[in-house]
Amino acid sequence: MTSSVIASLSTRLIRIPLTRPWGPDVPGVSVIQVAVTDSAGLTGYGFSWTPSIGATAVKALLDADITAFAVGRVADTSWWADAWRHLHEAGGGGITTIALAGVDLALWDLAARRAGVGLPELLGRRHESLETYGSGVNLHYPPAELVAQAQRWVDAGFRAVKVKVGKPELSEDVDRLQAVRSVVGPDVSLMVDANQRWDLPRAIAAVAAFEPLDIAWLEEPLRADDLRGHVELKRETGVRIAVGENVHTEYRFAEWIDAGAADVLQPNVIRVGGITPALRIASLVQDAGKELAFHLLPELSAQLAFAVPGVTRVEVVESAGFAELGALAAPTGLEFRDGRVAGGPALGLGMMFG
Repeated sequence: MTSSVIASLSTRLIRIPLTRPWGPDVPGVSVIQVAVTDSAGLTGYGFSWTPSIGATAVKALLDADITAFAVGRVADTSWWADAWRHLHEAGGGGITTIALAGVDLALWDLAARRAGVGLPELLGRRHESLETYGSGVNLHYPPAELVAQAQRWVDAGFRAVKVKVGKPELSEDVDRLQAVRSVVGPDVSLMVDANQRWDLPRAIAAVAAFEPLDIAWLEEPLRADDLRGHVELKRETGVRIAVGENVHTEYRFAEWIDAGAADVLQPNVIRVGGITPALRIASLVQDAGKELAFHLLPELSAQLAFAVPGVTRVEVVESAGFAELGALAAPTGLEFRDGRVAGGPALGLGMMFG
């Protein structure tokens, strides 16, 4: 702990165009960089993140309510609980937790800088390297481009890959998955992600149609807030269900676990409110014997994954990493190679935006 307090908090909205849009409505992603300076004059840097919509609302919440609450309070990570009690009146997740994440990351960065170490070492590194899996926002890719992406995954050494599904005709999804399976071979894990596109009857039909393809998990088959529907899908089919990128608090994660509705839980470090709650959620998931797989943001997610005790995998979305997009002012120190990630920043979070 530190006796210093938060002297100032500032934000900067950064629009980052994607090399290849995730769809006609998602040409880029937005980052709100957050700088927290303490009373000793040391500054920590974090960020909030959102694709497509919400960035200006997140920035406004940070600039007004969160800054007014934060300045003068203790400049360490114990700040989170008080901040959530103050802010949750504005909503039980979503904009509120995304905004909180920017400050939480900045305070962890500040703590690591004070200690003179990188974030994984501050958290207590347990893994020198971890498996990654290839992922893509590829539902709109023509078949030839999807197959080419699958070949790039194989060439990059991934032992697990994930493909979007949810075409108007289920037979088209099957054809696309068969094409990917033919490229990656029988020994590579193949996951599919429906991004909440189906209702329960369609999801049940999809599970049956995908059975010959040996699917490792089915991600977000229904609306992410439809807990009851996922319980029923699990009861009807026994499919391994993955959810979490749109679950925003540890209380909701506990409900999914208690209901037996998911086998793989995927917290997004920003959407749950930052490193502080993400670590609690990770413990909750692993203590329940479920698989933990942080969602997106590999340059951040990997640093947390290095510090959790159980084995986890890190998602690497093609052409979406901040370094790939040229958004970072300096390298993070992480090395993504041969289907694994290793290394880490020499100091702090190591994620400064240009």
